Amino acid sequence: MSRGPKVRWGILGAGGIARTVGADIAASPASTVGAVASRDAARATNLAVALGADRSYGSYEALVADPDVDVVYVATTHAQHRDAALLALRAGKPVLVEKPLGVNAREGREIQAEARASGLLCLEGMWLRLNPTALAVWAAVAGGQIGDIVAVRADVSHCFDYDPAHRLFDSALGGGALLDLGVYAAAFVLPLIGRPSNVRAAGTLAPTGVDASVALTWTSATGQVATLTCSSTTEGGSAATIIGTKGWIEVAGQLFRTEAFTVSTAAGSRTETRRLPQGNGYGHEVAEVERCLAAGEIDSRLMPLADSVAVLEVLDEARRQLGVRYQADEEN
Repeated sequence: MSRGPKVRWGILGAGGIARTVGADIAASPASTVGAVASRDAARATNLAVALGADRSYGSYEALVADPDVDVVYVATTHAQHRDAALLALRAGKPVLVEKPLGVNAREGREIQAEARASGLLCLEGMWLRLNPTALAVWAAVAGGQIGDIVAVRADVSHCFDYDPAHRLFDSALGGGALLDLGVYAAAFVLPLIGRPSNVRAAGTLAPTGVDASVALTWTSATGQVATLTCSSTTEGGSAATIIGTKGWIEVAGQLFRTEAFTVSTAAGSRTETRRLPQGNGYGHEVAEVERCLAAGEIDSRLMPLADSVAVLEVLDEARRQLGVRYQADEEN
């Protein structure tokens, strides 16, 4: 797409992730940030200036109505993802929704149904699923390099200072370790062993009632077992290991932005490295949106909406067992 007109992005939200991903959008030769919107008009203006955007808006409705916006990136807090995505789709705009797609599977299915009915691209911004190292890991497993999968271990944890007003601890904003951190571990496991036939979860809650630390066992229909852990109160290393009948694979570094993995068998070990692009690491999801739009695809082959919904179903069940409820869970 770099030879044709640039994809003109509109960004809904003006927080940290909007600035981070927005910088990678602006850095793409095939894209440009055309507009930024926030409920706080001053914040929208400041981010628009930083990203080189021509326009800023004090409402989301104004941005999605902008005829010079080709695609919308939803960078709001979790609890706003569903409404913002539907707003963009109903205005005729393709959309990239920051992870998670919604706070529960029902919201995910609503977004999926609207995208299909509108015939518009909708993609969850799960950069792990577009990471070239993760793609190579899944390919190595599919190619039988470690035999048949027996078990998977995945952890994504990061210690945050407790603040009841912080989005991670605020139930009204879709807070909790599962939606913010565990979603990565679940997104990594799903392509390996498929949807679970059984989920068992245990954990601890923050004083605000959202999940703080969770251990989840995911059993596939064929008996493969994945153990997922996530925590907002510990530094767990954010690692992953895939155990097979003939060897194992260890994913190096932070799982959500890994750049290397090691395959070990009785014959020895080898390590493969694939560097993330320059910038903040989100260039691959920007490129996937560009590719899908150029190809006229309304669902990404690498990050299909069905997988986003499947992950939310797992997290829903884990939250149910932990007793964590959001307002959106009560809505029909």
